[in-house]
Amino acid sequence: MDGLCQGCVCELSVFIQADSHRNFGRSQPCRACGCSAPGHLLEKCCETQLEVDAEGIKSCRSCVKLQKSLILVDCVCFPPSFQVFPSQDPLDRADFNAVEYINALFPTEQVSNAPNTLRRLDDNIRTVVRGQTNVGQDGRQALEEAQKAIQQLFGKIKDIKDKAEKSEQMVKEITRDIKQLDHAKRHLTTSITTLNHLHMLAGGVDSLEAMTRRRQYGEVANLLQGVVNVLEHFNKYMGIPQIRQLSERVKAAQNELGQQILADFEEAFPSQGTKRTGGPSNVLRDACLVANVLDPRIKQEIIKKFIKQHLSEYLVLFQENQDVAWLDKIDRRYAWIKRQLVDYEEKYGRMFPETTFVFSISPLSCRAELSKIMRTRAKEIEVKLLLFAIQRTTNFEGLLAKRFSGCTLADGTGKKPEVPPPSTNPFLEDETGPETDEIVMEKGDTDKPKKPKVPDNPFHGIVSKCFEPHLYVYIESQDKNLGELIDRFVADFKAQGPPKPNVDEGGAVLPSCADLFVYYKKCMVQCSQLSTGEPMIALTTIFQKYLREYAWKILSGNLPKTTSSSGGLTITSLLKEKEGSEVAKFTLEELCLICSILSTAEYCLATTQQLEEKLKEKVDTSLMERINLTGEMDTFSIVISNSIQLLVQDLDAACDPALTAMSKMQWQNVEHVGDQSPYVTSVILHIKQNVPIIRDNLASTRKYFTQFCIKFANSFIPKFINHLFKCKPISMVGAEQLLLDTHSLKMVLLDLPSIGSQVVRKAPASYTKIVVKGMTRAEMILKVVMAPHEPPVVFVDNYIKLLADCSTDTFQKILDMKGLKRSEQSSMLDLFRLRLPSPPPGGDGSGSLSLSAPTPEQESSRIRKLEKLIKKRL
Repeated sequence: MDGLCQGCVCELSVFIQADSHRNFGRSQPCRACGCSAPGHLLEKCCETQLEVDAEGIKSCRSCVKLQKSLILVDCVCFPPSFQVFPSQDPLDRADFNAVEYINALFPTEQVSNAPNTLRRLDDNIRTVVRGQTNVGQDGRQALEEAQKAIQQLFGKIKDIKDKAEKSEQMVKEITRDIKQLDHAKRHLTTSITTLNHLHMLAGGVDSLEAMTRRRQYGEVANLLQGVVNVLEHFNKYMGIPQIRQLSERVKAAQNELGQQILADFEEAFPSQGTKRTGGPSNVLRDACLVANVLDPRIKQEIIKKFIKQHLSEYLVLFQENQDVAWLDKIDRRYAWIKRQLVDYEEKYGRMFPETTFVFSISPLSCRAELSKIMRTRAKEIEVKLLLFAIQRTTNFEGLLAKRFSGCTLADGTGKKPEVPPPSTNPFLEDETGPETDEIVMEKGDTDKPKKPKVPDNPFHGIVSKCFEPHLYVYIESQDKNLGELIDRFVADFKAQGPPKPNVDEGGAVLPSCADLFVYYKKCMVQCSQLSTGEPMIALTTIFQKYLREYAWKILSGNLPKTTSSSGGLTITSLLKEKEGSEVAKFTLEELCLICSILSTAEYCLATTQQLEEKLKEKVDTSLMERINLTGEMDTFSIVISNSIQLLVQDLDAACDPALTAMSKMQWQNVEHVGDQSPYVTSVILHIKQNVPIIRDNLASTRKYFTQFCIKFANSFIPKFINHLFKCKPISMVGAEQLLLDTHSLKMVLLDLPSIGSQVVRKAPASYTKIVVKGMTRAEMILKVVMAPHEPPVVFVDNYIKLLADCSTDTFQKILDMKGLKRSEQSSMLDLFRLRLPSPPPGGDGSGSLSLSAPTPEQESSRIRKLEKLIKKRL
């Protein structure tokens, strides 16, 4: 009979035989798993109600047939119509082991302490919960106590405020009488002071009027100043009639004094220029003291009349129609003025105090007369005559400064000239010396201590100012002279030729630029002595003009052309030259000339910057912004850039035939790896020929030699990689040979700054980075070519890993170098597009070169062998 065994793990049927209900029979193995689990057999019947007695006899009420079944307590089997759902609980497993299960749940002895810990936690929780039963009541009680405390505090504050008000009222009551006394004292003091001032003012006005009538100028000079000072205290009382009346009396006395003093001077100095018999020198001296206190117009009127009377002879002698009035006889004019000043000091020096400076006003008339005559005869002014007159005038102003030191004409009072702060200009030589002094414009002078500027002459420009409108003659003359100087420089260069190599002149600064700036120095110093206004701006414009002409005519105009006279080949034609043919290059003399022009342009650039600073220091402050030599400095920078580019093009063009020969070689036929290829030897030869010459001639400008190296690397390496792509197809051995050649070129380029030099210097980090980055890319290209293209996925991943270039054009060139068929290339390109990494957020998705870690983790045995060969050769 068949039945379902519940005790069996597989839950399949178990076959049990039973001959009677008292014979338990024998349990047979499970048909599915082979176990011997006993079961309760249920016979197949009509599946209606069954009855089982105490002895295990089962009776079916529906069936005629009596069914018997053996009941086994250990297991219950069900017919196939019953199903038991599977369970993942370990307790339901047939091989369940209680000991192992408990050990798995409680692996350590510390678990025995868990009940105690739980008991303590329960006690703590119980305590906390019980403690929170009265929290609400405690909080309400605390809030009520706080409110009561606040109310008490407000009550105390109110009490204190009331007491303070009472105290204040009490103090006011106590000090009421004292405050009244204090106000009375202050008012009394003010009244006494005012009355004293009023008494002084009234008495002073009376005395002033009396002394004015008696012409007692000595006493009036001191009294008038005091009366004016006292009157200032009554400005707020001018509404009082008596005070206003006193003020009007003071003004009337001042006007009367002014009229009396003018009348006294008219009487003392009649039109004939002689003073009255008896000599009123003391009276007039005191009158001058009074004039200093009066309105400044009174003093100016006195001086004007005095000068007019004493210069009447001057106006007659030096009229416009007189020969002695012209600029060529300007010495006579100044000689007459000097005699008059000496005579003035002898006759009137004690009469006029120094504070009036009557003696310093006379040159103003001289300036007016010179301006008038030069406007009339402007066409007769020549530059030599103008400079002669300016020089004599400057000497005369210097004489005035030495004799009347500290005198100024702005306000008629002595004023000590201010010493300006130390100059930050790099020109440290004394510019007041001879005009033939050479200009010092070497770099590095900016760190030297600056010499304080000599204080300005207070009389500078008092007469020479009249020449400023005519300085255009001087500017035009300098324009002509500089034009002739530039033409002479051009002629001298053509006559002498470029600097000779292997001598001191090679790579040195051209002497003409030093001559140009020496002449600039002379013009700048001379013009600054004449004027620091618009003529300096005009001179700056002339400087700019000839700086540009020097840059183009002398420097750029003498740069060698890109076509060599010896070879007769252009740079473009070099690419068509066959291997081993003659390469058109600059001669040794031409290389030295380019370096010399570069050094000269660098010197002119630095000197022009310093010239701009010096011009700004010389010119008036209001005109400083109009001086800008940036355009000229940019011009010299262009000359420097063009010179470096010529040197790079020359060396680059010399290497082109070798690279062309490399691209035309049959690299698929190379059978073994040897020493470096002939084209590498040719490139190294050209580098060793040019670079030492350029380095030696640019020894004074190392930064531009570094720029040359960087520009050459940026030009040569991409060109080398482009020719590398033209090498197709390439065999494995050919790729190894190219890799060896690439490494050789890389080492030569790294050593480029110091190649052929006895002193080995470390190459600049910026240059080394460019070479390593570029040549490593070339090496990675060859390593990708050497890698097998089967399986394609590995090849594509290796390409992406080594080159990190997402460009399909580059990948296409790699496939061409490997010599793959078009069908293979098509499948490779499709796979490459699928394997491309996703672009980062915000990126453009284009390929980028990342060579920070170019070496792959594992190299093939052939590549390692090749590297050992390279190290052994080096």
